[in-house]
Amino acid sequence: MAAFSPRVFSGMQPTSTLHLGNYLGALVNWVAMQKTHDCIYCVVDMHAITQGFDVWGGPAELTRATREVAAAYIAAGVDPKKSIIFNQSQVAGHAELTWVFNTVARLGWLNRMTQFKEKAGKDRENASIGLYDYPVLMAADILLYKATHVPVGEDQKQHLELTRDIAQKFNNDFAEQIGKLGVGTGELGFFPLPEPMIQGPAPRVMSLRDGTKKMSKSDPSDYSRINLTDDADMIAQKIRKAKTDPEALPSEEKGLAGRSEAENLVGIYAGLAERTKAQVLAEFGGSQFSGFKAALVELAVAKLAPIAGEMRRLLADPSHIDGILSDGADSAAAIAAPIMRDVKDITGFVRRR
Repeated sequence: MAAFSPRVFSGMQPTSTLHLGNYLGALVNWVAMQKTHDCIYCVVDMHAITQGFDVWGGPAELTRATREVAAAYIAAGVDPKKSIIFNQSQVAGHAELTWVFNTVARLGWLNRMTQFKEKAGKDRENASIGLYDYPVLMAADILLYKATHVPVGEDQKQHLELTRDIAQKFNNDFAEQIGKLGVGTGELGFFPLPEPMIQGPAPRVMSLRDGTKKMSKSDPSDYSRINLTDDADMIAQKIRKAKTDPEALPSEEKGLAGRSEAENLVGIYAGLAERTKAQVLAEFGGSQFSGFKAALVELAVAKLAPIAGEMRRLLADPSHIDGILSDGADSAAAIAAPIMRDVKDITGFVRRR
């Protein structure tokens, strides 16, 4: 049986500065994956505008943030010569395929999406149709390139399941036409059912001010997170001010139970050092936090300050970033165009010849 060519797709929203959680939870894995996979990494600017101006900041901020996120990708090690980097709105197929998928997806499926309920809150009647339809656009993002693998966090797993449901229903609904046109991949149909990529024990990075809450762009306290734009002094200051407890570090992981702030800092060290928590505790067990924080400052500055420096260099020349995004969009469109042409033929649209 024929198989789909392996391809990775992932993206981040330009709704604020990326932080340490984005780096350890996604970017580190993205950089590693480009050595073994064909990768497409998108700045999902169309997703960003699904909420109010207070979230994405309006047109000028969207432009700035799109370039900043692209710069973060590159500075972290995503290579435009190895991977495709572009912003979503430059490839029209994302919107075109979303509309086709809007006729395939079912209202009941979308009504089950928990992220909409969380983001819309109590005032759901005032939420945008775009926010409600966000998972269908995400399905189009992935399937426009027939991506077979998607690195996803916990909050996106439900959306990937929806993507698989949409792909399966499209394949079933149009099976006869797909076969007639000879555009499918054997018994697998036209679209793949993309698989989630779970990349090792990537740490769940929590707030530096509250170890029970995830590190977030939206936290009002800048001291709750380490931004990828922070310089060495700011990184050091934030780590030194990070909340801890009065006890020494344990020698084994079970000693971290109920100590969320301690577990978070150990996890951050482990992630940056590419070690396990057990290995970190074997070295620092019995140490007070003052000594451990000093070591963490040294490690974090060594790993993260060069990224901030490279981002500043890239952002000083917006036209260079725009050129990378434009070239990436050309490469992405070259993959998407024949897939979108087949979708139109499968659906029965009369298209320009």
